[in-house]
Amino acid sequence: MKSSSSWTLDPRKKERSKKKTWVQKKSQRLQKPLRVDLALENHSKIPAPKDILAHQVPNAKKLRRKEELWEKLAKQGELPREVRKAQARLLSPPAPKAKPGLQDIIERPFYDLWNPNNPLDKPFVGQDTFFLEQTKKKGVRRPPRLHIKPSQVPAVEVIPAGASYNPTFEDHQALLREAHEVELQREKEAEKLERQLALPTTEQAATQESVFREMCEGLLEESDGEDEPGSGEWPEADDGADETSPTGPAGAEKRMEKKTEQQRRREKAARKLRVQQAALRAARLQHQELFRLRGIKAQVARRLAELAQRRERRRLRRLAEADKPRRLGRLKYQDPDIDVQLSSELSGSLRTLKPEGNILRDRFKSFQKRNMIEPRERAKFKRKYKVKLVEKRAFREIQL
Repeated sequence: MKSSSSWTLDPRKKERSKKKTWVQKKSQRLQKPLRVDLALENHSKIPAPKDILAHQVPNAKKLRRKEELWEKLAKQGELPREVRKAQARLLSPPAPKAKPGLQDIIERPFYDLWNPNNPLDKPFVGQDTFFLEQTKKKGVRRPPRLHIKPSQVPAVEVIPAGASYNPTFEDHQALLREAHEVELQREKEAEKLERQLALPTTEQAATQESVFREMCEGLLEESDGEDEPGSGEWPEADDGADETSPTGPAGAEKRMEKKTEQQRRREKAARKLRVQQAALRAARLQHQELFRLRGIKAQVARRLAELAQRRERRRLRRLAEADKPRRLGRLKYQDPDIDVQLSSELSGSLRTLKPEGNILRDRFKSFQKRNMIEPRERAKFKRKYKVKLVEKRAFREIQL
């Protein structure tokens, strides 16, 4: 019988028979190329043409000269400028900027951004203002009119007390009365428009006789004036008129006669007398004006008082119209409907309250009332093509 020492196992065979771990399999898989990469590999025996542009480097000469310069400076014991800057930053690093705390922000002094003594404008003192504004280095100063509100109406108006969810009886009745007056005014305007556009009745309709009378209006009076006897004739002149008329033969002879020296002296004396009388009359009137100073002062005072009253009326009218919306566009501003509920619709609880109005519409109307936008109307949809109705075959077969 053989000894047990003759039955020995080979340790290498034991190692081969040992199973590989998951980590070993994973490393082996990572070393093996993927099938996708193998499919993309170039299996051609012909080499690819050499791409000259791929080997070219932009600014190669400049970079090569810079490297040569750096090597030369390194041999002389000098370093490039960028390296020196980096070493200087390492030797003396900049102090870290401390973030401002809440207390620092609170204690920071406030200043007006548009004030001429603004501390931010100190670096730009002495430079051209137009140049700074065009280069966006300095903000454009806002004109004072932009600080004035276009209307004194508050942005959010407080609704009347009768529009609350649990109003008193008096407040609710007052709001109902106001809404009732608005509806009555609308009905009156609608009836007025209907009366203006309504066709005339049988009694008011135009007849042939009335049309003829309107066409002859004014013509009969002119014809009566033309038919009057002696209307186009001149009145008979007296016998002495022919003698003194400049167009008659006697007037022509008189015009041709030469004035005597005595007549010239008399005319000259008469003209001189008229000038003296006019000067005396002007002096007398000027002297009398001195006694009218009190009346003139009273008249001036009345005129100034009248102008002051006009100015005051214009100021009051402007104040009254300050809260009214202006006419900014082709449409006129119309107040929105009053949000009111009937007595039967009132609810004493917010859970069962029926919502009224629209916040978006309210803000839009507020912009219009405060003259911030012009009144607008909703754009009407207009189809550019004609709708074509087609009956499908399946539907037509069912109908048959």
